[in-house]
Amino acid sequence: MKILKFGGTSVGTADSIRKVVDILLSYKKKKQEFSVVFSAMSGITNQLIEVSKKAAESNEDYHAILKSIENKHINAVKSLIDIKVQSKVVAHIKMLINELEDLLHGVFLLKELSPRTTDLVVSFGERMSTYIVSEFMKQSGLDTEFCDARKLIVTDHSFGAAIIDFKATDKNIKEHFKATKKIQAITGFISSTVKGETTTLGRGGSDYTASVLGAALGAEEIEIWTDVDGVMTADPKKVKGAFTLPAISYVEAMEMSHFGAKVIYPPTLQPAFNKKIPIWIKNTFNPEFEGTYISAKTKANDFLIKGISSIREIALISLQGSGMMGVPGVSARLFGSLAKKKINVILITQASSEYSICFAVEPKEAEYAAELINEEFANEIQAKKIDNAIVEYDLSIVAIIGENMRNTPGIAGKFFASLGKNGVNIRAIAQGSSELNLSVVIGEHDLSKALNSLHESFFLSDIRTLNVFVVGLGLIGSTLLKQIQKQSSQLLKERLLKINIIGIANSKKMLLDENGINLKDWNGKLEKDGEKMKMSVFVEKMKSLNLQNSVFVDSTSSKDVVEHYEDILNTSISIVTPNKLANSGLYKDYQKIQSAAFKHGVKFLYETNVGAGLPVINTLKDLKYSGDKILKIEGILSGTLSFIFNTFKEGTKFSEVVKEAKEKGYTEPDPRDDLNGMDVARKILILAREANYTLEIGDVNVENILPEPCRKAKTIEDFFVQLEKNNDVFSARRDEAAKKGNVLRFIATLENGKARVSLEAVGPAHPFYSLSGSDNMIAFTTERYKDRPLVIKGPGAGAEVTAAGVFAEIISISNYLKSFI
Repeated sequence: MKILKFGGTSVGTADSIRKVVDILLSYKKKKQEFSVVFSAMSGITNQLIEVSKKAAESNEDYHAILKSIENKHINAVKSLIDIKVQSKVVAHIKMLINELEDLLHGVFLLKELSPRTTDLVVSFGERMSTYIVSEFMKQSGLDTEFCDARKLIVTDHSFGAAIIDFKATDKNIKEHFKATKKIQAITGFISSTVKGETTTLGRGGSDYTASVLGAALGAEEIEIWTDVDGVMTADPKKVKGAFTLPAISYVEAMEMSHFGAKVIYPPTLQPAFNKKIPIWIKNTFNPEFEGTYISAKTKANDFLIKGISSIREIALISLQGSGMMGVPGVSARLFGSLAKKKINVILITQASSEYSICFAVEPKEAEYAAELINEEFANEIQAKKIDNAIVEYDLSIVAIIGENMRNTPGIAGKFFASLGKNGVNIRAIAQGSSELNLSVVIGEHDLSKALNSLHESFFLSDIRTLNVFVVGLGLIGSTLLKQIQKQSSQLLKERLLKINIIGIANSKKMLLDENGINLKDWNGKLEKDGEKMKMSVFVEKMKSLNLQNSVFVDSTSSKDVVEHYEDILNTSISIVTPNKLANSGLYKDYQKIQSAAFKHGVKFLYETNVGAGLPVINTLKDLKYSGDKILKIEGILSGTLSFIFNTFKEGTKFSEVVKEAKEKGYTEPDPRDDLNGMDVARKILILAREANYTLEIGDVNVENILPEPCRKAKTIEDFFVQLEKNNDVFSARRDEAAKKGNVLRFIATLENGKARVSLEAVGPAHPFYSLSGSDNMIAFTTERYKDRPLVIKGPGAGAEVTAAGVFAEIISISNYLKSFI
């Protein structure tokens, strides 16, 4: 004998009821003996509670709700039951509706709704649904008998959550099943007292009914059919990567159900647990899927834990004071005062010093609980030995669960590291001596991020996910998106890395999508669905999404974007940027940004600030952290100026070379922004700061090589006119250098704490002499590399190499995250 139970969604519509009966017919075909427990149709129990409350308030609207309940059941009958016998079934439903209407009319007149009456009202849901399904089962060829569970399950008078008299109940069940051979279609959730008063079994009552029946009959298995594929590793509504657990133990199931897993409820497990009866959790709408098997012993798997559960809304109450230290009976008084008023405590934690104790309750009970505690400890509070109870709201509990936890070191470290690297602050910690459960209290706004980061860490540790936001979709930004799209499948295959582009923005529009933006048509999507861009709004939306492993990419040259860096880092979001303004602004602002990244354990990466895709800053950091001393830094730090002076040879005009550089896309829209040397000055300033010099941009001595008429030209066209007029100025400097066998190079230098940027003549012995094209070159002279400087050379300009450098730093963040997994 198997006991099957189908929930409200399984019998919620005529179509779903047909699916249920198809499943039952397949059991008959296999000659499997079974009986079935049914819940009320989905939504009906809530409607019955609502209609009874409105009647008690003398609100005439209750008639409309009652009519809606009647129509839902009558429509199901008309859809399912053959026209020849339909009138009998409709008549029975109408009889029940009339009985309910009379009951509600009494409530309406008395303006009173007792728990006893409420139980009787809600019982109509199961009574109507089970009767309809039983009639359809008969019609489908199943020899079925409707069974009202009130005749079987005996309880006390605790209306709303009655306590079962198992001795009387087991006797009734055994006698009833002994007297019939028909398939029993049994009402879930409802029961009765010895006097025949209708009671209900509380939350998950229909599951409980099935478990009680199964235990009394010694069933081989109990099957709970619902609308999900089984017990999931986490809430699939919050964690997209959640998957079904094939098997868990009774103890694990109890822990998970206590901490928010709604597939099964704790009381359901107890009768089955006592009789060692296995329970299957199956999906009515996917019957071929095996589901989750719950039994006495857990099965080994590849995961350290079995699941992650949560309670979304809790309040934390703290009691503290020196009057608690070493005083016996404080806990007994505290929790005794709450128990007397039936306030349930969800989680408890106490400091080893005994100075404080805190516990979690439902928010609706928190204020009353605090009043009870203050009343209990009134004398100690008055004597200032204990403080008034403190209540904190807007909190959640997250718990990891599994029997393997007790024998596996390092799980707590993994748990806390995963939360810490995503900026999730922990308010309280609790772990039982059984080590089956490790629970923490966190801010409710961090719940989704916490669940996703923990799920990735414990269940998807091979795959790392980065949620990326890109501001600036010019040459660098758009090229970056193309590179990510092109490499995404290879990254997933070879590096087990998934990059989700969650937000994009240009100067006019922004678009954010928690599910990710399809990079095949990001431009069209932005144009069609994007909203007006405002940086402060973009940042707030990014923060409110609160996604784990978030990375912000700034591909602009905007100061407005930089002003939000500190706020972004303080939200535990890493930053990758080629924008030099953050690191070359005021030193105090530079320090704030660096400190924010360090404080929150996130990355602030800007390798592309100096050498596009070249490893300049990382090399400098490696030299510094390994104990080497930086004596001198020389660099050709502008790909634009490198191209110009590498191309400016005898027989060429300087103005023509600059025009060529502009046509190739090397220069800024206004070439003076390159030729004035300020871009190079910012780069050498950044290197100086990385070398621990506290310089400001004004401390960098910059040679502006442009004659004054060129600098003062009002338009770009006028600038080129003036530049052509001054070609002789540049030719003279080139020819003078050539006479000595030298060439001109625009060099940034840092030496003895002083930085300068100037056009210099260098000879064949100098590393920069043989430079060609738009290559950059940086030479580090250090204590270790004194005789022969350490030289880095390569492309220093262009969207492809800069975007590739940004891309590489995004990937490097995934390596950082892996160290926590």
